[in-house]
Formats: sequence, C-alpha cells, structure tokens
Amino acid sequence: MSWMSPSYLLQSEFNTSWTPLAGRYSLWLYREVGWEPNQAMGLPVLFIPGNAGSSHQVRSIASSAGRQYFSSPLVVSHEFTGRGAKPMDFYAVEFNEDLSAFHGSTLDSQIAYASAAVDYILSRYLPGTQIIVMGHSMGGVVGTALLPSANITALITMSTPHTLPPARFDARIEAIYDRNQKALREDETPILSICGGATDMMIPSESCILPEASREVGVYRRTVFTSALEGAWTGVGHREMVWCHQVRWRVARAALELGVTRTAGAEARARVLDRWLRDGSWVPLNGDAVRDVRLEEGEYEVLSRDSQFVLNRPLGKRTYLLPIPSDGDGWTFVLYVSQGGVLDVSPHHALHLRVSVHHCAVRGTDGAVLCNTLAPASLTLLPSPIPGKPFPAPDEGTDESEGIVFFAAEFPRGAEGWVAVTVDVSDDGRGWVAGGFDQPRNVKSELGLWDLLSGAVKISIPWSGSIAWRTYISLPRLPATALLVYRLVPRMTEYASCAGKRLVKKLREYMLIYTVKAPLFSPLLVHTSMASELHYYRLESDQLIFLHTHSSAPYTPSLRLAPSHGLNLTIHSSEHGCQDVTTVLVSVDWWASMGRMATRYPTTLLSWGVGIVSLLLFHSWGLDGQKLSVHESLGVFVRHRMAALMAVAGLIALLPLSPNYYLGIGDELGVLRAVLAALLVGVATGMVCVTWWLLVALMWPLRLLGRGSIQRKPEDVGIQRSTVISMVLVLALILVLVPWQVAFLGCWIIQLLNCNATFRPQSYPGSVPTLANTPTDSTPVGERGEDGSASQPHSMPSRTFKPFGNAYNQNTHVLLLITWLLPLVAPVLVVWVRTIQTAGYTTPFNGDHDVFKVAPVLLLADLLGRGQPLDTTCVRFYSLSTVVILKHERVVLYRRFPARWGWLVVAALAILMGGRRAYVVYDAASVQLAIVLICQMMGWFFG
Repeated sequence: MSWMSPSYLLQSEFNTSWTPLAGRYSLWLYREVGWEPNQAMGLPVLFIPGNAGSSHQVRSIASSAGRQYFSSPLVVSHEFTGRGAKPMDFYAVEFNEDLSAFHGSTLDSQIAYASAAVDYILSRYLPGTQIIVMGHSMGGVVGTALLPSANITALITMSTPHTLPPARFDARIEAIYDRNQKALREDETPILSICGGATDMMIPSESCILPEASREVGVYRRTVFTSALEGAWTGVGHREMVWCHQVRWRVARAALELGVTRTAGAEARARVLDRWLRDGSWVPLNGDAVRDVRLEEGEYEVLSRDSQFVLNRPLGKRTYLLPIPSDGDGWTFVLYVSQGGVLDVSPHHALHLRVSVHHCAVRGTDGAVLCNTLAPASLTLLPSPIPGKPFPAPDEGTDESEGIVFFAAEFPRGAEGWVAVTVDVSDDGRGWVAGGFDQPRNVKSELGLWDLLSGAVKISIPWSGSIAWRTYISLPRLPATALLVYRLVPRMTEYASCAGKRLVKKLREYMLIYTVKAPLFSPLLVHTSMASELHYYRLESDQLIFLHTHSSAPYTPSLRLAPSHGLNLTIHSSEHGCQDVTTVLVSVDWWASMGRMATRYPTTLLSWGVGIVSLLLFHSWGLDGQKLSVHESLGVFVRHRMAALMAVAGLIALLPLSPNYYLGIGDELGVLRAVLAALLVGVATGMVCVTWWLLVALMWPLRLLGRGSIQRKPEDVGIQRSTVISMVLVLALILVLVPWQVAFLGCWIIQLLNCNATFRPQSYPGSVPTLANTPTDSTPVGERGEDGSASQPHSMPSRTFKPFGNAYNQNTHVLLLITWLLPLVAPVLVVWVRTIQTAGYTTPFNGDHDVFKVAPVLLLADLLGRGQPLDTTCVRFYSLSTVVILKHERVVLYRRFPARWGWLVVAALAILMGGRRAYVVYDAASVQLAIVLICQMMGWFFG
C-alpha cells in the first residue's frame, strides 16, 4: 500500500496550437502537496496510462519520487545532495479512459498526442533536456511507438503486452505492433519491461517479455518479473502494478538516478536500471576492487579446513580465513548474509552489516598474506520467509529490511590459498553470516510429460555424505510452457537432535530469554524458468507448491534465453543434518492447466467457431432446392464430421508451423498438441451449439409477439428502387457519421427479425435429427435438367420443398454466422459508445467508415428479408463469344462453379490464422458473402 498527497495541474497551454487532439485529451503535471512547489523545477517524466487508464495512476510513483528526493518538505535528502541530482517533474496524459486495446484508430490518436506532449514538455526546459517515458499496460505500447527519438532518455513499461495484442480484432493494431517490433529490436534507447506474472489477470505475461535485440552490444533490453524483482518476490496484478509499494518506489528511484546520469551514455543508464530494478541475473561491477592487500598477523582468524563458517549476531570488525579444499574437481564458495550487504547488494533498509570477500594467498619470500577482491559468479538477494507466516504477507508484501544476500564464487581444481571474509558491524549485532565451500547435490531425472499422465511421480534426493548448501533438481524433458501447471510436494525428514534443539529454542523464546543464536533461514525453493523469471517458495513438508512459467506460450516469438523444455529447481538450505528434503512428488495440475489454456485461446475458440459455422453452411448449401435447418446441420456435423475434423486438426497440430499460425506453439507438448487441437474443436463445436440454443430462446418471445401479425410472403426477385435508396442512405451515413460496426449490429437485428418473419413448422417429423430423417449430400432430391437446375420429383409432397421454408433455414444459418462474427466487431462498438460519452459526437473515427466492410452484410440482410432462398448452388460464368443468335433464340453456354466451396476457404483461414489475426476471419467471411451476392445477381440478370 502507498500513501500520498496528490494534486494535478492542468497544462492549459498545451492546446490545439500544438495538436488537434487537445480538445479530446489533456496533459497534467503532478505535484506532491506540501513537499514540492507548484512550478516545474526538475527533470521531466511522462507517464502514459493504458487501456481504460487514468492520468491519476501516476500519483503513486510520482509521490514516491518526491518523498525520496525530499527528506522533508522542500529539504533535499542527503542521498542526493552533491551528486547533481534534480527532482522529477511527473507529467501524465489523460486519455479519458479510452479503450485503446480494442481500437487501432484510438491507439494511433494516443500516439500522436503523446508525441506532441513530449515536444511541448521539452519546450519548457533548457535545450538538450531529455525526458523519461513510463507506460502502464497499453501506455507502454504508446511509449514504444514514440521511438526512435533523441529526446527520450529511457523507457520503462509496466505490464505492457509488447509482443501480442490483447485483442487481435483490428489490423491497425497489428500494424502498430509491427512498427514497434523494429524499434524494440534496433533502437538504442534503454528499455526495461516489468511483468506481473500469473497474478496479472488482464494480459498473459508472456506477451510482456521484450523480444531479443538484433544486436548483442549497444542495445539494452531487460525484462523483469516481479516474482524475481529483489524486494518484491511476488506476482503483482495488472492494476496494482502502478501502486504496489515494492515496485513503485524502485521505479521512482530508478528515475531519480537516471536524472543523475543524464549526461552519460546509454551504458551508464543501463547500469542504473539494473541496479534499482534487479532480478538477480546481473552481477554488479565492483568499483572498489582492491589488489595485493596485506593482512597483518592478528587481524584475522584461520578456520579449520572442514569447518563451516556460521557467525550469529556478529560484533565489530573481523576477518576470517577459510582454506580452499585441495581435493575434488572444483569448489564453489557460497556465503549467505542476513540483512546486511555484499558489494552493492543489500536489502533497502539493511543493518549496518557489511561483508567483503577476498581471495588470499602467501606471496613473496617474507610469507606475507596478500588478498585480492573475489569477483562473484552470482550475487543476488534472496527472500527470508518467516516460518509459520504467509509469504509474502497479504496486502503488505515483503518488509524492506528482510532479505539474505547470496554470494557465490567458483574455484577451479588446484586453486590454493584462503577465502577471506571480512565482517564489519557497527550495529547491535543483529543478523548473521554463514557459508563455506559447497559441492551441491545434483539430481537429474529423465521424467517426461507422458510419465505424469497417470499421476504423481516420486523423485528421491539421495544424501551425498557431505554438507551441501544447495541442491539442484533438473527435469530436462518436462515442457516449460505457459499452458501447463505442475504440482510439487516436498517430503522432509527432521532428525531427533534437531527436534530437541527446536524445543529448547521455543521454550527460551517463550520465557523471553534471548540467549539463543539467531536462526538461519529455512529451506528455500527457487524455480528458474528463465533468467528474468524466478519464483521463490518456502519449503515445508507436504506443502503443495504450484510451478508455472511464461518462457514459451501460444502466439509469442520463441526466445533464445527462454527454453521450451526443462524444469530447473534449486533448494537453498542451512539446516544440514537437521531437516533435509528427501523426496519430491511431481505431477501435472490438469485443472489449473486447462484454466491457463482457456485464458490463452479465447480468440482461437472464437475464430474456430466461425470456421465450424462456415462448414455448416458448406454442408447445408450443398443440396439443391432443399436447405437443412440449423438443428439438422448440427446433428449431421456432430455425428459424421466432427470426428474427422478432430483427426485432421490433430494431424495439422503435429506440423512444424510458425507461432503466428494455428495453435501458435512449438513442439514442447509433443503429441499432446494433437489432443489440444481436438479438444479445441470439441469446445468450439459445443459453443456453436449453445449459441444456437440461445438464438432459439431469443426468437421464441419474438414469435409470440408477432403471432397476430400478417406473415410475410416471398417478394419478387431483383433489386428494387427502395433497396437502392435505403442502401445509399445507410452507406452515406457510414461514410460521414457512424462506424460501419454500428451498421453490422443493425444487420444482426434485422436478420433476427427476418428469421422470425420466415418461420414455418418443421417439415420432418420428430425433434431430434436421425440418420433416417436427416437429409445428407447423397439423398436424391430430384433429377437435374439440361440447364443444371434441379427438378422436383412428383412423388414427394410439395410442402417438403416449400421455398419459404427453405428461406427460414437459410436465414437461420446466416443468423448463426453473423452472430459469431459479431464479437469480432463488437469491441469497436464499445469503443465508439465510450468515446461519444467522453469526447462528444464530433470525435473522428478514422478507419471505421469503410463501407466495403459491411456492404455485403447489408445487401444480404435486405435480400433475405424478402423471404426468397438464395441461389447458392453455383456461379455462372458467361462468355460473350459463346452467344449465338439463331431463329430469334439466344443460346448461352456456361460452366458451373459451386459458390459453397468458398465456405471451406473461410473455415481454413479461420482455423489456421484466426488465433493470431482474428480480423482476417471477418474479412474472409465478408468476401465470401460478396461472392454469394454476385452469384445471386448473375442469376437475376443472366439466368
């Protein structure tokens, strides 16, 4: 939780002389009441809110920056005096909570306004001043679109979907993302992305990972998950990202430190970001490294070769020498420092406990001990969970004084001398230091995903016979994908001697006798899925732990540093011979995995649903004269075609396709990809069935209301004058005022009424279609004449092939299609209504007045409203050279091409491309409807 005293100053001078969007959006300057003057006096920072975001979201970070720079109102903190530091002037753009994630035109407007805001802000400062840009959610996409720019010092994004749009219904959003990818790969501006992980319920956090730069040197790109962020160590929700204290003060401090290095190069700015937003993957440079420091007799204490270094409640300053073992193939020296610091790594509110590590050896003829600073191979801050309490604390997170610095340095075989640990304490002796030479236990299991299908598998951790501070567990064959969640249950053994010590300690604590040594940390599990994503868990016997990752996921580009296979676990433990992990049980949490699949494939299910409806239309329109009802089409599809479609979908899933197509995943799931594809087909089919039931339920009251009205009769074919006039008026309205998506919604309503007007009772007995009473493609429906048209058999009742009944069946199929296309255009409707509420009716909606997007649906709805079935059997291709005039008779030669085959193309595009680019599905369906209309009109004029 964060506290502040906010005020916002409107920048009224940023008006239409700077940008025509000034009447729609606004710019504000944040000031901390009582701490900062009202006028700008420091270095500029621009905060860009995200989808449905507000400029007021800047207050948490801006308040923290002000209260860190000033120790009290208008008094500069001693941490910044004499360093050339300046306070931060936080500006924030107000987008009136526009829904930029759903609408490319809105996103373009925000980019244009933010670019003009940067120019205006910098015009108020000295020439050469640069600005720091921060973006939350889609605001990070806006900030990235401002690059390349020589005016931007650095870009910090929070919960920003950099590689995958949250809503993939607009081609203009895709174009913006394509432009941003080039900037992310090539621009030299330092960019850091903070991701919330599984706690972020708004976006999949794998889309928050920055793509790899095209150059290895000179381009700084860093992704930090809050579960790995030192001092946070937990996932953070999407909205909470801007006010979570453990995140916001670090972002604010990074901005202040970037101001100190404003005249330095990109490398210095990168070091600032790495220092204040650390995830443990970066080892800080040691600017205080020393060489050939002589240790005098009496200044140090030499420990025995086999002893472990454990120092509780240290006092004063003392150096301890640990001999380097001469046996083995190499050793790792590890050191744990509680609440203190090593080099530049420490908790934010650390004790006055400083530890330095050197490599010492006897050099020279006088036998002097000379020491050099020991460079760490790993230096990170680990959490220190309190036994018996939740970690992290709910609603509070981790205290900034907590944390254990972990130091590790490698020694090759044959290394000689000592490791010198210098402990300097100027406090009351709290904290502890522990370490020694470590040969970690390595447990590798060839356990695969197929082994976990039947249940949990036990992995034993054998005792190596030596003291080990760390245990590595590697499962290289398990897929590391965002679609799977693993369950891990540790089994621990507590020895009797340890239990006795714990009892004595508890009794002394109960009696308030504080003579017991400070306890070291309990076993800690670290799950490393990639360098930027770590998860920490306190280990307790039989405690259920959920393991997940974001290293690979659907429709995201594969990363070189994010492996698609392998589960890598590390156990840190100081209770040697007291409480050890002996076995772990590993299994797959299928319910949680299905939940993660459901959040990754909603767009895919929507597109595949359109594909299945297209297949229904393909089958229904394959019969001359007779049109199956939707109920019958679904029955035939479920009984005879769904199994085949599942098999084909499974085979396609096994092909090595690009992440932009089909399921969007690689080979990490193996054969289970086929199972996933078949499952999606089944779920999409079920959703189509449920949609039809809902439409039937919606049409039922409409039929009751219209029961007393006169039933509509089929009208003459052809284009009538009223149709032309109404279409011209509607299309003109779309060109000038309303977006075409509004007209599409109107078409859906009209088609719903068309179905109600053309309703007739079922011509087949029974309510459930069976093989006996459901027509199929092979059912004889009449003989064909020489012109290719179908003739009615005289023995079949005329009511069975009544054209008006066919019109109802055709109308309901089209209604089902339009219903499934509606979610592809509905987001823009919501954006339009929202924009009208906030910015007025005169707000331009560029790009949403394309009449060709909706013209086929408009014409089709008008045509179907006449009660005549469409001539969808074929398209007649005529050639003027084949027209022969003989005895006043015209002979026309033509060839047939069934228009229904276009529905197969729509289905193929929906299934192969819809998951990544859903807007292609609507375009394909619109083109197919246009072909059907062309077929109908050619039948009118040439039939």
